Amino acid sequence: MTPPDLPAELRAALDARLQGLSRSDAAERAALISRNYRDGGNSGAIASEEDALAYALARMPATYAAVTASLNALCELRPDFAPKSLLDVGAGPATASWAAAETFASLRSFALLDANSALRALALDLGRDSTRLKQITYHRGEARAALADAAPADLVVASYMIGEVGDAERSALAEQLWAKARDTLLIVEPGTPAGYRRVIALRAQLIASGAHVAVPCPHDGACPLQAPDWCHFTQRLPRLRAHMQVKGAELPFEDEKFSYVALTRTPVARHPARVLAQPIVSKVEVTAKLCSAEGLRIAKVPHRDKTTYARARRWRWGDATMD
Repeated sequence: MTPPDLPAELRAALDARLQGLSRSDAAERAALISRNYRDGGNSGAIASEEDALAYALARMPATYAAVTASLNALCELRPDFAPKSLLDVGAGPATASWAAAETFASLRSFALLDANSALRALALDLGRDSTRLKQITYHRGEARAALADAAPADLVVASYMIGEVGDAERSALAEQLWAKARDTLLIVEPGTPAGYRRVIALRAQLIASGAHVAVPCPHDGACPLQAPDWCHFTQRLPRLRAHMQVKGAELPFEDEKFSYVALTRTPVARHPARVLAQPIVSKVEVTAKLCSAEGLRIAKVPHRDKTTYARARRWRWGDATMD
């Protein structure tokens, strides 16, 4: 399993570029960028090298952790998946590319697409001395236009970018993303009700186009959850000192909530149930909310079934389990 914290090579590259950067200025820039995103904006608020660094400090660790957690779940069910090419759409500072490079030693080429020139410059700068991200091509352009000229790849990733696309364009973008995926498409969005709705809508659309769900869902059927419930997961990650300063945080960690789906060209051989919330463990039983091939259910594993109880005690939110 790939750890959720930024790899040492990337941390060193970031640290080298933070020399002389005012943390208070970076915090102000990061707060402005965050407000822009919350108000439905896009990366247009990132207009300079300083903006890009502030964004990387504030968001890169959490985005990396969420994408890595999603790829780890994919690898757990498909341990033989060894993509050679990656297409990172809405790549920003190349966060998802770094996560994929750490997860798949098989990757040989990385094609990145983004419209923001400041983030593109930062991504190329951070990857310049990388031992993993050697074959990078970074194309500037809006997602749909840039995708039209992009070559297909074994793995296509769209992380934290679907929400930047208007409702009218989202369906066409989904079809383009799927068309470029030779094998697998991974979509990661914020773990909010709105992020979940975007993921679930694209999931349904692409299943109708012939895709199959690899993770997290144990089936290709409709999502069994009913509002106000929504499917999301959480990944804890350590905060770097500069990360804490920019976010004005005191805790040395944070929990990133995210929603995701990985879609493949061929059905996955086995589909375990998925733990949808942190289980409740008592001396009497373990109670867990599971999504299974048969739908949503509450599993209660009694203490008297010692072997199964011991296994259920180790279940964590987001785990796959052959219950």
